Amino acid sequence: MKTLLNRLINHESISANEAKQILISISKGDFNAAQIASFLTVYMMRSITVEELQGFRDALLELCIAVDLRDYNPIDLCGTGGDGKNTFNISTLSSFVTAGAGVPVAKHGNYGVSSACGSSNVLEAMGITFSNDKAHLKRAIETANICVLHAPLFHPAMKNVAPIRKALGIKTFFNMLGPMVNPSFPKHQMVGVFNLELLRLYNYLYQQTDKNYSIVHDLGGYDELSLTNNAKIATNHSELMFSTESLGLKNISPKAIFGGDTVEEATKIFETIISGNGTEAQNNVVCANAGLAIATAKQISHEDGFEYAKESLMSGKAKACLTKLIAV
Repeated sequence: MKTLLNRLINHESISANEAKQILISISKGDFNAAQIASFLTVYMMRSITVEELQGFRDALLELCIAVDLRDYNPIDLCGTGGDGKNTFNISTLSSFVTAGAGVPVAKHGNYGVSSACGSSNVLEAMGITFSNDKAHLKRAIETANICVLHAPLFHPAMKNVAPIRKALGIKTFFNMLGPMVNPSFPKHQMVGVFNLELLRLYNYLYQQTDKNYSIVHDLGGYDELSLTNNAKIATNHSELMFSTESLGLKNISPKAIFGGDTVEEATKIFETIISGNGTEAQNNVVCANAGLAIATAKQISHEDGFEYAKESLMSGKAKACLTKLIAV
């Protein structure tokens, strides 16, 4: 590890295979907490290369507890986090709206590390029990059209890293990896990333797969469509610049999508929006993101996807999916 850290600190890069092997070694407990913390933080001081990201991804996918959900052909809506914006749980709400619109969802998520409330925090507060039991997950997706893949249950190899990430409390390259390592290997995915460079890296790696995807970076620095700014979207077909006007909407202020400072506040906001009682700005942000996911899965226009999303949210179909999932 010492030799590797010196190379990284000197702005050298490592190969995909070296990156894969170092993560496998970390999972085996070969390094102490100080060494792992140094390894994590060095990547916030230098850019990650596509080969390094590929190697880290391959290690986690090889080590994960895989679950076969191919029969349901689900989509995952997942952001990297790490944008520091502390919005409400947009991608999680959008997942239920997407499920309510008839598109199966395998939602990959975790507790918040660099934010006040991650997807797992709010889902747990809503009464959802996490499991990696395949029968349970299949029952959830058959009943509610959505299942939740709580990352720690599927990536036990990273148990040595979790407490260090929590203690650091800042984004690390694991934020970059999260959306890439869904253990159900979904063929459809909508991914939000926290900067344009990461969008470029993701797009390059995803082009080497058979995924049907949309990768989003909002130019205000968000890892989702915030409707506060234009956004860059890369898909397996094209790259485009999204503007609120394309959905017949107007830009909103960052304050309109603030997520609260505690899990309790975030959960209250979540319940209000999923019940159809959100503000116009909150509803539009959720439906813009869900609409893109629906459009990605159904191969339709974003505008049509947005209409499906609005109907799902306002008709109560999205909340029905949540209620059914809690019951499961």
